[in-house]
Amino acid sequence: MRTKLFSFVLIFTAIVSHAQQDAQFTQYMYNTININPAYAGSRGALSIFGLYCTQWVGLDGAPETTSFSINTPINNSNLGVGISLVNDKIGPTNENNFSIDLSYTVQTSADFKLSFGIKGTGNLFNLDINKLNPENQGDIQFQDFDSKFSPNIGAGVYWHSSKAYIGLSVPNFIETNRYNDNDVAIYRDKINYYLMGGLVFNLDDYGSIKFKPAVLAKMVEGAPFQADISANFMFMDKFVVGAAYRWNASLSAMAGFQINDAMYIGYGYDRETTQLNNYNSGSHEIFLRYELFKNNNKMTTPRFF
Repeated sequence: MRTKLFSFVLIFTAIVSHAQQDAQFTQYMYNTININPAYAGSRGALSIFGLYCTQWVGLDGAPETTSFSINTPINNSNLGVGISLVNDKIGPTNENNFSIDLSYTVQTSADFKLSFGIKGTGNLFNLDINKLNPENQGDIQFQDFDSKFSPNIGAGVYWHSSKAYIGLSVPNFIETNRYNDNDVAIYRDKINYYLMGGLVFNLDDYGSIKFKPAVLAKMVEGAPFQADISANFMFMDKFVVGAAYRWNASLSAMAGFQINDAMYIGYGYDRETTQLNNYNSGSHEIFLRYELFKNNNKMTTPRFF
C-alpha cells in the first residue's frame, strides 16, 4: 500500500513537471545552446560555459541546477559542434541530461546568417528513496524510478547577426514517461517549444552605452504560456546591468562584468510575484563564460547572446 508521503511526492513532481518541465534560466541569452542546438559555434570561438542556479532558497526540495557546455565552430567550415551537461535536482529526484549538438550555417545577407541545428540527448533520472522513508522499503513503485535512462532528439533554427537574433527550437521531440501506474503516466516530460529574439542598440554616438531588449517565449502542453522579457544595458563594453520579468511568475535583476577579452561573469537574482514568494527568499544564478581563439574581425559589437 502506498504511503501518504509517496502520494505527496507524486503530486509534487507532477506539479513541477507541468509547471516548469525543462530547467529554466534567468540569463538564458548566455546559455542558448541548452535550448537551441543551432547556436553551436555561432560566436565564432571555442566557448566554455558554466552556470549554477539555486531556486526558491529556503524551500525544502526546491530546484537546484548546474549547467556546463562547450561549443565551437569547426575550423573555417559552416559546421558548429557542442556538448552540454545539465544536472537538475528537485526534492528526492536527480536528473542528468547529456547533449551533443551539431549546427550548419549559411550566409543569408551581408550581416545575417541562418543556422540549423540538431540535438541528441541522453537523460538519466534517479529517485533517492532514502529521502522518502517509505513504510515498505521494497515497494516496487519506488524501484521503478531508479536509474531510468531515456534518449531524445531535438532541433532548432537560429537567424543572427552581431546585433540581433531570433530562434525557434524544440529541444526534445519525444515525450518520456518517468512513471506509469496502470499504463497512466503520472510524471511525464512533455514537448517544450521555444521562440526567442533580441536586438542591440547603440544609445550614444561612441557605442559606449548599448541597450538590448530580449524575449523568450515558451509553450508546453498542460502549462500556462510563459514569456521572459528582459532589458540589459552595457557600459564601455565592460559592465552589464539589467532586469527581467517572467510572465505571472517573477521579477529579476541581472549584472555582468567582462573581466578580460576571454572571460565574462554574470549574476542574476529572481523574486517570485506569486504566493510562493511567502515561502522562500528568492533565487540566485551565477555563471562564467571563457572563450578561446576568438575571431575579433567578425565581432562588430560586443555580444549579449
